[in-house]
Amino acid sequence: MEYRKYTNRIVRHVVSVPFIWANVITIVAADIILETYHQICFPLYGLEKLDRSKYIAMDRQRLSYLSFIQKMNCMYCGYVNGWFAYASVIAAITEQYWCGIKHEKNNPALPHHASFVDYGDEAAFHKRYE
Repeated sequence: MEYRKYTNRIVRHVVSVPFIWANVITIVAADIILETYHQICFPLYGLEKLDRSKYIAMDRQRLSYLSFIQKMNCMYCGYVNGWFAYASVIAAITEQYWCGIKHEKNNPALPHHASFVDYGDEAAFHKRYE
């Protein structure tokens, strides 16, 4: 995607900014809830806790050639995209712990399902969880 080919991008950016930044409130709230779950429940399940810093990287704002607004946007993207990756892994580990059954229709977007028991395989399910 060629960034410079879009016309009227300043107007488009100004219009979109409130919608982008409004998500921060929800994501921070979800982050607090998810991290509380992660810190309390993973040890209860005997699961190894994840290192947040491997997912959430906020470093581009230190680049001197970026404007203040660009630095803020870089911090936003580093946090939000990293958090979604972090949350996705926590959800996948939770799914592996509690369920581990493939869906009836294969979902290749979820590679952690490869180790799950086949849909409808009751014997494999009981072997795995009993």
